[in-house]
Amino acid sequence: MLIAVAGGYLIRKYLAEAKIASAEEAAKKILEDAQKDAEAKKREAILESKEEVHRIRHEAEKENRDRRNELQRLERRLLQKEETLDRKLDSLEKREDKLNKQEVSLEQKDRDIAEIYAQQRAQLEKLSNLTGEEAKELLLRDVENEIRHESAMMIKEIESQAKDEAEKRARDIISLAIQRCAVDHVAESTVSVVALPNDEMKGRIIGREGRNIRTLETLTGIDLIIDDTPEAVILSGFDPIRRQIAKVALEKLIADGRIHPARIEEMVEKARKEVENTIREEGENATFETGVHGLHPELIRLLGRLKFRTSYGQNVLQHSIEVSHLTGIMAVELGLDIQAAKRAGLLHDIGKAVDHEVEGPHALIGSDLLKRYQESPDIINAVAAHHGDEEPKTVDAVLVQASDAISAARPGARRETLEAYIKRLERLEEIANSFEGVEKSFAIQAGREIRIMVKPEKIDDILTARIARDIVKRVETELEYPGQIKVVVIRETRVVEYAK
Repeated sequence: MLIAVAGGYLIRKYLAEAKIASAEEAAKKILEDAQKDAEAKKREAILESKEEVHRIRHEAEKENRDRRNELQRLERRLLQKEETLDRKLDSLEKREDKLNKQEVSLEQKDRDIAEIYAQQRAQLEKLSNLTGEEAKELLLRDVENEIRHESAMMIKEIESQAKDEAEKRARDIISLAIQRCAVDHVAESTVSVVALPNDEMKGRIIGREGRNIRTLETLTGIDLIIDDTPEAVILSGFDPIRRQIAKVALEKLIADGRIHPARIEEMVEKARKEVENTIREEGENATFETGVHGLHPELIRLLGRLKFRTSYGQNVLQHSIEVSHLTGIMAVELGLDIQAAKRAGLLHDIGKAVDHEVEGPHALIGSDLLKRYQESPDIINAVAAHHGDEEPKTVDAVLVQASDAISAARPGARRETLEAYIKRLERLEEIANSFEGVEKSFAIQAGREIRIMVKPEKIDDILTARIARDIVKRVETELEYPGQIKVVVIRETRVVEYAK
């Protein structure tokens, strides 16, 4: 056992030593391999670093060469520019010398010219017997007269062109408005006729000792004319509302058959209320027909009163409605406020409803009424200015003037007596003939136009326009007329020769 143990121990020791020797050899080998690898990697790293250094050096040298080349190129350019600048400086110096010489020459020429001018001026003053200031003043006067004449001609030409364009545009608008507006007119007079069922009714109307007719005339303020006209009684009076009240009352009395003072008084009161209702209804119908809303009730009542008011035989309410339509149509063409234009047109003659009670022109009376009922300032101005009592401040005011003239001047709109018509034409020609230089004048177109012939040797073209304006002002101031009057002044020169 001891041998075995000793043998085992020796064997294990041998084996252990063999393993240790093997391990040491392996370690040495590994170490040697590692050292070889390290050496190899070190050599590779050294080679790579050398190559990197070489590359960087190569790039740096290349960059330096490029910069050196660029600097050389810039240096060459600078040299070229310096040479160019030197050449330009030489050229400028030569040019400056030349200019200096020319300046000296020009100064000498200026002195020579001034001397010659002074000699010529002295010679001219000697020949013309005028000093320089006098000649200058004379020349300026001539130039001023020439400029004034040319400016007058230019103004006349521009004014003529503007008038032609404005007249054409206005004619188009007015013709369109007239074509689109169709309103019936009622021509009334100062009498009304009441039909009777028989002639016996005349005696009942007169009454015992005329008490019935006296009562009716006293209550209504209207004259009853009972003559030989069969089955008719004529009511005469200048107040159309009173005449209407008398007519309604008499018709009610005739229908009732009981005619005595108490009954007459009762029927007159009923007729007055009925006419007042009619007035209000007519005012409301006018506002409805024209599309004008928001009027004060009193203004509506005053509009209704115009139903019984006439001007030159033209019913004023129908005239106001027509003016409202015309103004609205023209406002549409001009792109204005249609409602404001129609409102101004409808109210333009509102003053005629009370002009027999209040002193003054109906246009100003109407404007005062509209102020009282708080109408807008533009409407008030349009009403006040439609006959020229005030200056128009808005386009609506001008449209109301034009519409009023169109409605009043169209054929058949108004009536006037033959005697007044003839007097107006005679007065129109008399005004035209009163101007110096007028040879003869003719009122034509039923007094809508007057043509005036002037003497060409006394009146030139500029004075012709002035005479036309002066005649227009005299006509507007001294003559009453419906619508408008066209004044045409003609200057004509005729030369006649005979060949023998």
